[in-house]
Amino acid sequence: MRKLFKNKYFKFVFWTVVFILFVIWIGSWWLLLGIPIIFDYYISKKVNWTFWKKRDLEKKTKLIEWVDALVFAVIAATIIRSFFIEAYMIPTSSLEKSLLVGDYLFVSKVSYGPRMPMTPLAIPFTHTFQGSKFNPYSELIKAPYKRLAGLGQIKRNDIVVFNFPEGDTVALERQAESYYKIVRNYAWQLKQTDIQSGKEPLNEGYYISNARNLVKRNYTIVTRPVDKEDNYVKRCVAIHGDTFEIRKSLIYINGKKGKIHKNEEHNYHIEMKPGKSLNPKTLFDMGISKEDFGYSRQYPVEGYVLPLTDEYKNKIERFKSVKSVTKIVEDSGVYNPDIIPHDPKFQWNNDNLGPLYIPEAGKTIALDTFNLPLYRRVIDIYENNELDVKDGKIFINGKETDKYTFKMNYYLMMGDNRSNSADSRYWGFVPEDHVVGKPIFIWMSMDKDKTIFTGKIRWDRLLKSANVK
Repeated sequence: MRKLFKNKYFKFVFWTVVFILFVIWIGSWWLLLGIPIIFDYYISKKVNWTFWKKRDLEKKTKLIEWVDALVFAVIAATIIRSFFIEAYMIPTSSLEKSLLVGDYLFVSKVSYGPRMPMTPLAIPFTHTFQGSKFNPYSELIKAPYKRLAGLGQIKRNDIVVFNFPEGDTVALERQAESYYKIVRNYAWQLKQTDIQSGKEPLNEGYYISNARNLVKRNYTIVTRPVDKEDNYVKRCVAIHGDTFEIRKSLIYINGKKGKIHKNEEHNYHIEMKPGKSLNPKTLFDMGISKEDFGYSRQYPVEGYVLPLTDEYKNKIERFKSVKSVTKIVEDSGVYNPDIIPHDPKFQWNNDNLGPLYIPEAGKTIALDTFNLPLYRRVIDIYENNELDVKDGKIFINGKETDKYTFKMNYYLMMGDNRSNSADSRYWGFVPEDHVVGKPIFIWMSMDKDKTIFTGKIRWDRLLKSANVK
């Protein structure tokens, strides 16, 4: 058997079959031109494909062995990372208690089908360099979006890794914030300045345009292709074709109350009895991240503000030192400018939003100046149309229209830590071409609030499933 595996004809047949199956999977038939290369590498040997070494070497040097191993490792790892599995780290507490800050995940690309590289010219194993204008990739070659066949489709309540939809433009000095939010904040300040000085406020487009210029002068602005935007991980709460709504912090899908996940958290106000306080160790034991500790002297009386699941809320209510535990819910009809579509016509906030239709590929909707803000970014940016509004009329690619047919499927993503998650409520839909993959298991977990001597490694989370239903 060992002799068979070393036979050059066996090697040629084996790798040719593997290569053909790979070509069938990705559907790029021109790659079949690579079969003569496999034949030459194993059989005819006319070309020295391993150019870093001489063919007539009877014995490999240590250097050549290291180069051989390195080249093989880079090629193999690149293929695995692009088409099968990739490592990822949880940076924020938006998915507490399902996924914790410091969890290191393996993300399956084949679960939803791997996305063909859209920016293929890149330094291996890099994504972007944080805080640097230097890009470890080149946009000389750009490939259109194409997704290969996978094991399934995104379902409601799946945890999904995706490219940040508003990550196409970044202010390097403030990368933790959305560039578009920074612009909106500048526009609001400009408008308030006019109002306070007694001037009649102008249209929103005027302030947005001036805000963009201010941001450009004050920060280093870079743009990124879709597959090089920052990776985010959230739970899918609605899929294409759904009508989504939040009423008093509860989710409704197509008019029916959505599933309340066991790890779903909301902010609660905890009023203590006179002279009493919560033990920080108790909060740590509940898995509450230090960054989520809060204390309010105003709401409506002094007390703690903490994100809690229903289970822990019920536990804290039974503490003898606790006077009351009240869920913090924003009133309906109170406008939050940070919530989509960032338009005062829609009086939406963190706990009251919608109804909102999630775009589905091939479906046509009626379009007017009222609902246009909901789908402007989809039409203009994600689906690459020229959108304009003149005298109350909508023009797409130069033609007046009162409807639009979507080209892609879209999703809504939210964190389980509902009151402390920057998610689709703030930046909208996730297009299908932004989907990276599905987390499958945790290979390492480290608590940033602890040291190596106080239990930094969470041993109980190793090899645990990363897609908690």
